[in-house]
Amino acid sequence: MSPKLFAYLLMAVCPIFFASNIVVGAAAVRSIEPFTLTFLRWGLASLLVLPFAWSSLYANRKRLLAEWKLILITAFMGMGFSGSGVYFALKHTSATNGTLIYSACPIIIILLEWIFRGRKISGREAVGIVLGFAGVLLIVCKGHLETLLAIRFSSGDLLFVAAATTWGVYTVLSKKALFQSLSTIGMFTIVGLVGAAIQIPFVIWENIVYDTLPTQMEQWLSVGGLVFSASIGALLAYQYMIRVLGPATAGLALYLMPPFGIFMAVMFLGEDFQLFHLVGFVLVMGGVLLATFPLSLLRRQRVATAIAQD
Repeated sequence: MSPKLFAYLLMAVCPIFFASNIVVGAAAVRSIEPFTLTFLRWGLASLLVLPFAWSSLYANRKRLLAEWKLILITAFMGMGFSGSGVYFALKHTSATNGTLIYSACPIIIILLEWIFRGRKISGREAVGIVLGFAGVLLIVCKGHLETLLAIRFSSGDLLFVAAATTWGVYTVLSKKALFQSLSTIGMFTIVGLVGAAIQIPFVIWENIVYDTLPTQMEQWLSVGGLVFSASIGALLAYQYMIRVLGPATAGLALYLMPPFGIFMAVMFLGEDFQLFHLVGFVLVMGGVLLATFPLSLLRRQRVATAIAQD
């Protein structure tokens, strides 16, 4: 099998890896507390890939020590607040709602880069942002305007909005020069290890209060799913696609995450898919596609087709 064909096959699997964090996480938080689940996910995933990341981390050890504050803040945003925040949110809302709200991350990233980096927003992106947030608002309000007017939001939905926002901050911070100097696995490992370490005081508290460490095979299977599918599998598949197909084409796989996630939530968790979910999905995905779809990819395809016809 050629590398390109394998990469295209991964495009059909990669969205399942990404969506599994919310769907498997929704099942896992029924018996494992959020901080403990986050600690196990990122701690185990980082330790498993550490041997492959060691050379990059060792070569950049002085910079890593010098910029420990940046690493700490980045880990807190990505694996701390966003990581455990998703699992807390899943205790109070559905995986379907969470998947749809979290899919607005690309729009949040554009806004954050505009606020903190002065990035210009085109008219196409502006319309996409409005559509995307209208879809998120519809989902948070469960399709009822009176919910918005009475300010009676679900705490789980609001936590997902906050988690998506902090993931956007993490993504912006990950573009810093320090992280660009590391290998992909190197960054994954250092941020994951620090993110897991942040959880330790809260894990101790959870285990004193709830005795939440996994003891059943079913619990460890959920943790394993998050470690190998949502963390390592998603990372390796996505980076392979970037290397073989390029960033623009690989990024298209992320647009498939919401339908995969919703399908998995309905099939495996027995959640209901309602009309407001459908309308919210159309608005969010329409907004994300409008704001972020790489039009240059279509232009290159048209040029390639025209050359082939000549």
